Amino acid sequence: MSEPRAGAAAAGPMRWGYLAEFDSVGALLAAVEKVRDAGFVKFDAFAPFPIHGLDESMGIRTSRLPLVVLAGGIAGAAAALLMQWWMNAFDYRYIISGKPFFGLPVAIPITFELTILLAAIGGFVGLMVANRLPELYHPVFESARFRARATTDSFFIAVQADDPKFDPAGTRSFLEAAGARRVEELEDE
Repeated sequence: MSEPRAGAAAAGPMRWGYLAEFDSVGALLAAVEKVRDAGFVKFDAFAPFPIHGLDESMGIRTSRLPLVVLAGGIAGAAAALLMQWWMNAFDYRYIISGKPFFGLPVAIPITFELTILLAAIGGFVGLMVANRLPELYHPVFESARFRARATTDSFFIAVQADDPKFDPAGTRSFLEAAGARRVEELEDE
């Protein structure tokens, strides 16, 4: 177990990073590309609505969520078919009118239902894990400006202080030069 750093309690809150506010979608996209091209990796962009091309500008790779949903669907179909086959062939072996113990046409409704159910559960759980949700606290929530304007008419970029390229004075001036209307320091307790 590590010891707390000397003077940590007396020092108060630590710098989490900077929150830069922008006026328009174009300004945000241009600033995001500048931040990415400068080598920052621990940053995020916030907008009141989805922006086409923002993921590409940030350098975010394609999601693996469709593979998780596919795996859930295949697991659901396999589980349903195996369950029905086992029940009909071993647990309840009734020969009715000379029919086989397992028939695929009869198994289709249950197989479909379990395929959809496990694909949906896999998609939901995969989405929550990929987005690290639920996130009950984030330092940007402490910004009154962010709380008031992030869902209405402003666009934000948050750059974390633990990014390898972060320099307190340099990052602030870099964000201002990128066109930020306002740059605010965020603290984390």
